[in-house]
Amino acid sequence: MLESKKRTPEETAQYLKDLKNWLLQTREDPAEGMADFFAARLDKYEDVHMGNWGAEYREIAGFFDEGLASLLDIGCGTGLELEAMFKRFPQLQVTGIDLSSAMLGRLRENFPGKGIRLIQGDYFQVPFGEEAFDAALSFETLHHFDFQKKQAIYEKLHRALAPGGYYIECDYIACCPEEETLCQEHLRRKREKSGIPESQFIHIDTPLTWEHQKALLENAGFQQVRVLYERESTMVIRGEKG
Repeated sequence: MLESKKRTPEETAQYLKDLKNWLLQTREDPAEGMADFFAARLDKYEDVHMGNWGAEYREIAGFFDEGLASLLDIGCGTGLELEAMFKRFPQLQVTGIDLSSAMLGRLRENFPGKGIRLIQGDYFQVPFGEEAFDAALSFETLHHFDFQKKQAIYEKLHRALAPGGYYIECDYIACCPEEETLCQEHLRRKREKSGIPESQFIHIDTPLTWEHQKALLENAGFQQVRVLYERESTMVIRGEKG
């Protein structure tokens, strides 16, 4: 099992300094649509993600309960997290949703013969069903969305889980309110500069603090919302349907 490693105050201060420098350097870069961003980086996607979160991908299945039979995986990409899931739960039935047809094509190639149903689309719009899954998972996808979008998807995930089900999220969490604000302002500038409406998804990281994450999940009806693991900006969070 993974062991947590939190930043020290000194590491957090240096992290914020580096973040501010990066935001300044990329201020004038054009914004990219979400699906286009990932499609253009398909050949590098798996290497980059495994380089950043390889340990978490390899160990994510350890955060799920024995007997898992059905899983909803939103923003599944090429399915890097599913290798560990199928290793622990060989008969697992997975419903995966992603905007990118190229990503889903790679996922199909990666897991031939497995119990997978794939849906290309916006997971804010695709119906999940009611009380349909034992568990739900999102892995490094929801940090692109604001409070309102996250509240909506958490409510939708809660409805999709069977009684006694649970939700696991591995994602980028803001270290503090300052980082949250910096990233939100960066997104607003990008939209204004490029004339991109709120309705269009663009690839800009807008992580929320743990306190805000927890509040949104609890507002959606999740109980016992807690951090299972933390490494710098990455957290694994669990919420119970009850």
